[in-house]
Amino acid sequence: MKIEGKEYRTIWFDEKNKIVKIIDQTKLPHKFIIKDLKKVNDAVNAIKTMEVRGAPLIGATAAYGIVLSILENNDQSFLKKSSEELINSRPTAINLKWAVDRMMKKLSGINSNEILNMALNEAKEICEEDVKFCESIGINGLKIIEEIYNKKKNTVNILTHCNAGWLATINWGTATSPIYHAHKKGIKVHVWVDETRPRNQGANLTSYELNEEGVSNTIIADNTGGILMQRGEVDMCIVGTDRTLSTGDVANKIGTYLKALAAHDNNVPFYVALPSSTIDWETKDFKDIPIEERNSDELSYVEGVDENNNVQKVLIYPKKSKSMNLAFDITPAKYVTGLITEKGVCEASTEGLKALFK
Repeated sequence: MKIEGKEYRTIWFDEKNKIVKIIDQTKLPHKFIIKDLKKVNDAVNAIKTMEVRGAPLIGATAAYGIVLSILENNDQSFLKKSSEELINSRPTAINLKWAVDRMMKKLSGINSNEILNMALNEAKEICEEDVKFCESIGINGLKIIEEIYNKKKNTVNILTHCNAGWLATINWGTATSPIYHAHKKGIKVHVWVDETRPRNQGANLTSYELNEEGVSNTIIADNTGGILMQRGEVDMCIVGTDRTLSTGDVANKIGTYLKALAAHDNNVPFYVALPSSTIDWETKDFKDIPIEERNSDELSYVEGVDENNNVQKVLIYPKKSKSMNLAFDITPAKYVTGLITEKGVCEASTEGLKALFK
């Protein structure tokens, strides 16, 4: 996808300097900065501080973190320690553990002369797979948008939450991929972009990338979606997910559950877009999903550009007030119209997923 007309991916390996490069997403949309990751701890911190975020991109960053670990110290005990630190860097997104486990399984028993190339090739393969999966998600989700457009013969209004765009993956995105495919096909789409407090990933990232691709969009406060649905101004919702259980229950950015409830009450289709790497086949009860609680400063402080074009961070809460910052919530499968995956669209249920992923 594009930034200022130039094609980018969210993460790549610099062969010449043997370092990993990322787009620092904490600086967007006010500054576009490419950051170097030189050691495994750089990858851990990039995940923890959300310089990279979004389940697929977190997984890819962890995979490259394994590569950096080998470059830093080609020792099995150091590699094992690095893998544990990467897995523990953020708890909710299942892609993180999936990618690290896949890398470690691939590297098991490999001697020191081969291990670096094996690790690098596997990390690159994880990235390439994600690009293909997200493109397929777009093609499969496009059919849903086309159906609405063919009936409506007018602009399709889509509501999304947080950022499940290409900035959350390697390319295309999950929730945005059907939107980008529709736009490229000439279908008129308009996106209602949830601001997504507290980190404003919708306002700062989703709207930013939609603007760069020329897709019509409007930022709204998180609590606005309900009345838009009541007014008939939302044709469908598409969100991403950080972990989807085999039961069809969905863990996603805080506020997703409330949007699903509003959609259900107003008969608005509510879809979740995800690659198969985001499916948790082992956890059966959504109450067992670890919900990350982040620093409350993310709530009490906001960052923006002042009249002199300087980025400033300001306190918006009373100094003595306490706040709680849960990062994710759970949307039960009964409120999900369907799951859009790289293999097709299915019912949000064990039977639906098993029919696609045998």
